[in-house]
Amino acid sequence: MRKTKIHPWPVRLCHWINLPVMIGMVMSGWGIYNADPLFAFTFPQSATLGGWLGGNIAWHLAIMWLLAANGLFYLLWGLLSGHFSRRLLPVTPTSVWQDLRRALRFALPHSAGHYNAVQKVMYLAVLLLGILLVVSGLSIWKPVQLSGLVALLGGFTLARYVHFFAMSGIVLFVVIHLIMVLLVPKTLPAMITGGNAGVIKKQEQVDE
Repeated sequence: MRKTKIHPWPVRLCHWINLPVMIGMVMSGWGIYNADPLFAFTFPQSATLGGWLGGNIAWHLAIMWLLAANGLFYLLWGLLSGHFSRRLLPVTPTSVWQDLRRALRFALPHSAGHYNAVQKVMYLAVLLLGILLVVSGLSIWKPVQLSGLVALLGGFTLARYVHFFAMSGIVLFVVIHLIMVLLVPKTLPAMITGGNAGVIKKQEQVDE
């Protein structure tokens, strides 16, 4: 017999590393954005990290390596361990529509260790946004060396828009995630301790 965790240790490790890392990436990124805004607004200086453009870029690039390492580890572990296939698949348009209707009526049940269809779509979307964020970020960082990648994204300026909207999508995901934690606070302890999804019995064959 062995106990299974709601959230295995790699999930918890990557989750809590991402907390300060994403805050640093977003704040330094906002500082970089302010130097050459894409839209008719800028972010408050108090919400940026680095103090000036050179500092913003230095922080952004430094934190980027930790984010890349953490993301790569999570992606490889999720694929090789089967975590993604078990937790995020299958998902169908019908199941998403049904669970979305339940969620809007506040009638969507929460089961520990099980993602509903809406959660599956959100987690799959944030994984894709993360990949898009990295690809567009590399294009902006090294536009000459990675000119082919820049061209694939439609040019340097368009790559900046892709980067901005991918970042905005992840920030929106984080906001929704925090709201859900506030609405269902009992989910937080399991992300710290791992929780207990139950006990699995394993039969062992004994050769006589």
